[in-house]
Amino acid sequence: MTQRILAFDSGIGGFGIVRALRARLPGIPVDYLADTAIYPYGEQEDATLIARVVTLMGEAIASLAPDLVVIACNTASTLALGALRDRYAIPFVGCVPPIKWAAQLSRTRTIGLLATRATVRRPYLRALQQRYAPDCTLLAHGARGLADLAERVFRGHAVAPDIVQRELAALFEQPGGDRIDVVGIGCTHYTFLMDAFRAASPPGMIWLDPADAVARQAATVLRGLPPRSEALRHHDRDRAFFTAMPAEPMRMTTAMVALGYGAPALFAPAITAI
Repeated sequence: MTQRILAFDSGIGGFGIVRALRARLPGIPVDYLADTAIYPYGEQEDATLIARVVTLMGEAIASLAPDLVVIACNTASTLALGALRDRYAIPFVGCVPPIKWAAQLSRTRTIGLLATRATVRRPYLRALQQRYAPDCTLLAHGARGLADLAERVFRGHAVAPDIVQRELAALFEQPGGDRIDVVGIGCTHYTFLMDAFRAASPPGMIWLDPADAVARQAATVLRGLPPRSEALRHHDRDRAFFTAMPAEPMRMTTAMVALGYGAPALFAPAITAI
């Protein structure tokens, strides 16, 4: 039987990874869960967020019976992946800022990161730099407004160029920012703003979106798993769930149809197992 993936994010950011999963794993069902009830994750306390993600993932695993969970959220990955792997036997694939990749491509040895404020302030980011880019200067900017803008763009609204320009200026106008030649995104929401980033950044700037790398790792892990048991089959079609119904549901549905989903559904563990 076909294996199943569950992709998880705080909002629509993980849909960019779903798009990459569709390209790498055609025919593999991908369910989606967005914890919109407490979006944005970057504004939550760490301990509270870890406890919530671990509990919510337990409910989702029991209800949706995935073979693999992709934590398609940088904040949840950097905070909760260890706790999730300790608690549940199912494999998890996370996403982290592409510091190693940026260091491999940079010629000036000055790399940039555009992420949420929570990702930028956590020690995890500096640990990544020390491990994978010790000879690089890392300039990071925590952009609070870009995730909200990406949510609107995903729903079909126009990009607000003034917001993009303001946030990019905060990155490139830091001391030494004129030497940045590679920028990675450290928030999956930003996938939907990449065209705007490229248009508003200095000529020749390399932008890195790790969505395909996450999908590639998911494909590798999935290939190593045993065949799926018939007893675990809960449903056939891909479904997208939200812990609180999203704004502009008709616009959301239109965007989701392009990714292989129907209308958004409220996640309620007691009723999702069919």
